[in-house]
Amino acid sequence: MSSSSSPIPVSFKVRKVSRVVEVEFDDGVMFALPFELMRVYSPSAEVRGHGPGQEVLQTGKREVGINGIEPVGNYGVKPLFSDGHSSGIFTWDFLYQLGRDQAAMWETYLQKLEAAGFTRESGRDHVAGEEGGHGCGHHH
Repeated sequence: MSSSSSPIPVSFKVRKVSRVVEVEFDDGVMFALPFELMRVYSPSAEVRGHGPGQEVLQTGKREVGINGIEPVGNYGVKPLFSDGHSSGIFTWDFLYQLGRDQAAMWETYLQKLEAAGFTRESGRDHVAGEEGGHGCGHHH
């Protein structure tokens, strides 16, 4: 193996209580990937769509679980999510990217949710539909 090859995971731990997958790579880096982040960024056609701009915003996945992880060849894994989603194949490169960029990816996801009038918990947000609903967000 050349030193330019991508890092390969040496261990996976599914932490059901804290809802993260701990992935340790052979370069010594370890990431804790939240189930929800993995689910909403699942590299499957039903999430990604079939081309740029075709992505399907995933909502209401805060409580999603992972029932298991299946190996896919020697290049990736397929998490079996509790909502029945199991078509996303997470390559080593993608897992590494998720870990490395997760703060930015969270930010992007939360911005998309807000723009669409959703919250992480529910689906639709109770302030959706109010014009200029960018106040403090605590309207009751």
